[in-house]
Amino acid sequence: MAKPNDLVLIYLEDAPVSFARIESILPDHKKDWFQIKLLMLQIPLQVVVWILKDDYINGTEFQMNQKRMRLEKVVCPVEELPLSSKMNDSPAPENSETQDPEPEKDSPSRDASPDENGRVISFSDFQKKQE
Repeated sequence: MAKPNDLVLIYLEDAPVSFARIESILPDHKKDWFQIKLLMLQIPLQVVVWILKDDYINGTEFQMNQKRMRLEKVVCPVEELPLSSKMNDSPAPENSETQDPEPEKDSPSRDASPDENGRVISFSDFQKKQE
């Protein structure tokens, strides 16, 4: 069963329309129904409370205002290791956590990330070029 802090994708008539985070799931006064509090992840942020059966919370299609709706739990995709780390089969030094490599003279700042060609570029330098 989906639980608080899970992310869900909300479908309306088989089309994904919004992401939401489950804030709470509380029993409703009607037997086998629950009040599910959702933080809609859109601008502006909005909190809604829907009263649903547990099957509906777990992905079974339901109707809301004569429209077909469905919740789908979002699962983080498995991230593959970069090719360069797969090629390096040598074991890491025992004290690798405490050793910091010395920065190179042309070392980019910490706000940098690799570009399409595998080079590391500074985000602040990129912004300057765009202006």
